[in-house]
Amino acid sequence: MYTLRRWWDRHRLRIILASMAVGSALLIRQTQATPLFEVYQLLSRAFQPNLAKQTLLENAQFQELQQRLTELESQNQRLRELLGYVSEGKQPGITAPVVGRSADHWWQQLILGRGSNDKIKVGYVVMAPGGVVGRITSVTPNTSRVLLLSDPSSRIGATISRSRYMGYMRGQSTSHAVMEFFDKVPDVRRGDVVSTSTLSQLFPAGMPVGRVESVNLNKSPAPEATIELSAPVSFLEWAVVYAHDQTAQPTVSPTPAPAQKQP
Repeated sequence: MYTLRRWWDRHRLRIILASMAVGSALLIRQTQATPLFEVYQLLSRAFQPNLAKQTLLENAQFQELQQRLTELESQNQRLRELLGYVSEGKQPGITAPVVGRSADHWWQQLILGRGSNDKIKVGYVVMAPGGVVGRITSVTPNTSRVLLLSDPSSRIGATISRSRYMGYMRGQSTSHAVMEFFDKVPDVRRGDVVSTSTLSQLFPAGMPVGRVESVNLNKSPAPEATIELSAPVSFLEWAVVYAHDQTAQPTVSPTPAPAQKQP
């Protein structure tokens, strides 16, 4: 027993080192040196550039380029629609960008980047793909101020295109307006197209304004309809300005009487 103990004390270190070497070899063989590779990556990471941050930066730059491309494609599409709309018009219009808009008066007015130098005058009509936007209320050499149809102070003559019943429309500081009819029992229903009437002096007759969204025939003192404006007033970036002579007298066409039932 004493001899065995002396032999163990003499060869203990060699046996432990040999066992660790054999165990490490078996572990490397079983795991295909994965732990060793991870330890190497951990120790060498301090001497390598920050690849994670570099990858995030490259991804952010790629996303930025994608967003710019999407925005350019969107602007190109809007310009194509605008140019197509201008080419289909009966009279030439002046294409103008929206260059100013206040958050406090978002639904009331906006500023166009064209003015008297482009022969724009007060009273001219402003339109966009979809219909009427508003009218010019003031002009400088390079800018024009537009009173929007959505402004509560805006009042225009309107008519139901299907039945020709007339009234006047006022803005609500939203993408909707209210039309109050002259007749007590107008022929109007949801989905009807609304356009400017022949009684309107501020706008030519027959210009698209919107569609009827709901009707309240019991409203006092006159029936009302909620109109969804067809022009994209909330996100307008371009518009077309048309000349309009407000001094011209409108042609009055009487509203047709409701059809009488046969006895």
